[in-house]
Order: sequence, then C-alpha cells, then structure tokens
Amino acid sequence: MHPGRFAALTPDKPAVVMSDTGETLTYAQLDDRSRRLARVLYDAGLRPGDDVVVLAENSPRCFEIYWAAVRSGLYVTAVDFHLQPAEAAYIVDDCDATALVTSAGQAATATEIVDGTPRVRLRLAFGGGFDGHGVAGHDDYEAALAAASAEPVPGNPPRGKDMLYSSGTTGRPKGVKPPLSDKGIDDGPDPLLGVFGPVYGFDADTVYLSPAPLYHAAPLRFGAMVHAVGGTVVVMPRFDAETALAAIGRFRATHSQWVPTMFVRMLKLPDEVRARHDVSSLTVAVHAAAPCPVEVKHRMIDWWGPVLHEYYGSTEALGVTMIDSHEWLAHPGSVGRSRLGVVRVCDDAGDEVPVGDTGLVYFEREVLPFSYHKDTGKTAEAQNPKHPNWGTNGDIGHVDADGYLYLTDRRAFTIISGGVNVYPQEIEDALALHPAVLDVAVIGVPDDDLGERVTAVVRAAPGAVPGPELAEELRAFLRSRISHRKVPRVVDFVDELPRTETGKLRKHLLRARYTG
Repeated sequence: MHPGRFAALTPDKPAVVMSDTGETLTYAQLDDRSRRLARVLYDAGLRPGDDVVVLAENSPRCFEIYWAAVRSGLYVTAVDFHLQPAEAAYIVDDCDATALVTSAGQAATATEIVDGTPRVRLRLAFGGGFDGHGVAGHDDYEAALAAASAEPVPGNPPRGKDMLYSSGTTGRPKGVKPPLSDKGIDDGPDPLLGVFGPVYGFDADTVYLSPAPLYHAAPLRFGAMVHAVGGTVVVMPRFDAETALAAIGRFRATHSQWVPTMFVRMLKLPDEVRARHDVSSLTVAVHAAAPCPVEVKHRMIDWWGPVLHEYYGSTEALGVTMIDSHEWLAHPGSVGRSRLGVVRVCDDAGDEVPVGDTGLVYFEREVLPFSYHKDTGKTAEAQNPKHPNWGTNGDIGHVDADGYLYLTDRRAFTIISGGVNVYPQEIEDALALHPAVLDVAVIGVPDDDLGERVTAVVRAAPGAVPGPELAEELRAFLRSRISHRKVPRVVDFVDELPRTETGKLRKHLLRARYTG
C-alpha cells in the first residue's frame, strides 16, 4: 500500500499535520505533489538507484520527497540539519546524491555546501509553507512542481528506499544501503510494515504523533508506515515536554514514538501540569533508540497505563526485538524477544555462548539485509566471522531462558545522549587540534535525563592551565567545528589517560572511573 491508494479512497483526509501551525497535507496533495516531484527528478536525469538528499527541518515536504523517491526507485538520504556545513557536505557527497532538496531555514548550510557537492545537478528549495522562499543557487520547489507533469514516471521502477547514515570506522558516518528489490510501489508494502504494523495495530484510524526529527530512521520510517495504511501523521517541529502532552490531547493521538530522554522531561513536569493533559487516547506509545532506565519506565507505565511498547533495532534493520508493557513488567530491563531475525549471542570468535552468558548480539537472517556504502571493511565487521548472514549492531548483551534479550553495553562505546548517537572519535579528533590539549578521550557518563552525558577527559599540554576557563575555551573551539549537540557538556582534566604500551586507549578503564 502507498498514499496513492488513499488519495482515491479518502482524498481530503490529512496525511500530515504540523502540530504547531496546523498546516495540513491531504492524501490527494501528498499523492499529487510526490508524483510531480518524481517527474522533476526523472526529467533531471535521476534513475533507479540514484540518490536524492533532503536537508530540512520537520515539514510536510519531507514526506513528499520520501514518497517521490520511493515511487521512482531512488534512495532518499535525510541529513541532520544540526550538522556543520562540512559534515553535511561529506554525507551529500559520499552518498553520490545527484539531487538535493532543502528549506529556506537551512539556506546558510545549503549554499555553503554547493562547492563541496559537485555531483548534485538539481537543487531545489522550499519555504515555510507553499510560498516558495528563494535560496541562492537553488531552484524554487513550488515552481518546479507546478511546471511538472502529473503523470507517473515511465515504466515500473523498483520501490525506492531510504539510505541513512550511521557511524564509520573512523568516526565519520557511513551510509546504510539496503538493496532495491524487483518489486514496485504497487507490489506490496514495505517489509517493515509487516513486522511493526500488526503488533502496533497501525490502520486507517491511526493518529501517530511524531515528536522527533524526521532525519532519524524511526520517525521517517514509522511515518511512512502510517501513510501506507491510510492514517494521519502529526509532526511536531521539535520536542517540548508540555507541548507534546498537549498535542496528544488536541489531536487525540492513538500512537506515538519517543526516546527515554523525552519520558524523563515529561516526568519532571509539575504534577499539576501533567494532570492537566488528557493522554487517554493513546493505545500504543513506542520507545526505542536508547536504554530506558527501569525506574523511568515503571513511572511511565504507572502514568500512561500499559500502553508502552519497546523495540530494539537499528538503522541497518538487521533485526528487531519487541516487548509490550505486560511482558516488560515480568522481565524488567529487557528489550524483548525477536520479531525479525533470530537472536544469536556470540563470543569474540563468533561462536554462540550459553543462555544467560554475555556476548556480542547478532541477528541471523537469510542474507545480510544491507551493506555500508563504500566501506566493505565495515560491512565485514558487522558480520559474524563464521556465519556471514549473522549481522551485529555492535551491542553486548545476553538472552534469558525465555528468549528475552537484555543489553548491557555497546562494543564501540558509542554514546547515546538524548536518543542521538554521538561518536567520540570525531570529537577527539577535533579537540586534538587545540594547542592546549596533549591527550584526550571522550566517553559517555550515565545521566538520568539524557541517558548518557558526553564527557571529554583531557590531559592538558605543558603550560596550559586546567580549569573552568580552559574547559569553556575547548567547548567554544568545538562549537565552531562540529554540531553543537556533540559538544561535551563536561570537560574534565586528568594527569594521565589509561593507554597500553602501544598507545591504544583503554576506554573501558576510563569509563569505569566515572561509572564505578
């Protein structure tokens, strides 16, 4: 299924609603506009397997671009608009994008990356609504759609897919590229809908509240799943605790998706504020992306009732585990049992360990469902050395006798702060350039609000004076080089960092100092 089916059945039904302004995109509009954009991309020379990038804040246009790509056999890459221009340019160039759609709100970044993205031959920009603000060097999105044919692209292209970016071996992100199938958009639903749809009860009556950025895999994919069954996606421009609660009641949301940090923020609201908002319409509140503290989840179930559903997965879509509230209360701390792929917990040699023992978590599939774009080495690292069709996200955990998975650590020490992955290598590489830094390591320290707090542990260079002034100088130095969200909240100074004789940082020992 896809939005075109519902453009015929329920043309005036809202497919997307912005929670703040009420701007609405009906199914008829979504179908027409995505079809016209597909023709714009086709006329610009894009063919199945090519890539279109979207660099924009949350907007109904994001779903127009997504569905234009899917119906054209294209890959769509959503770029985090918080990135510095050099970071965004790297992704646009690395994914070999030949088209880019941006917003007036991202004009500064979009114009700065033009020279660094020479493969892009079509650049479009839209405004806050349908008014088409101009961005230098970019054609007007609305004018392009108005001039385009409303006929579908020729032939029967394969169903397009997202190609989103995860961490690379050196800290730089790598594109997660699933293969395109032979099936077109009319030849059945996306496979993920077959996994999540029946469990969460997605149907035409679904009103799905999405409080997270659409450049993340889960909000984009779940929104598309709701469109595939004819429901309505209510998009928040950004998360705010009380505003989110108000949106549940205002739109009578039936479904929603969160990260644990959002739960913490809502739980910290005064009791009278929380009591003011009606959340009784929720039948399913999904959470994922980061570990949820057991106490936090208990409190959310006490407040919202047994509507919480958790899943464990990844951008790579290697496999999925799921657990509902009733199961979780019997297995607190678990991320559930497998719904896609067979969970295998293995030692460093690739052999399965006994039930209850800790090891690297793999999912067994018929074939590995993705590859890392331009990085065969990282793709190989994700495969079990003895079973190439077993893939891992790099997480450590164990399975109990009932088949429930528990996660205990992340092999690569990737930091998950507020549901967002932060890659220490990138921060360490940037800080190493500062003359006052002799040695540095970046770790995640447990935080009740964010899940993990990004912390830089610095050995100051001779002559530098450790203290608050230098810490703020280093933070300011980073803010000019990387996304502000990645800048460590804490800069700590030490006399030595634990390294081996060969110079390898023993980060697990460093983390132990801060976690006890």
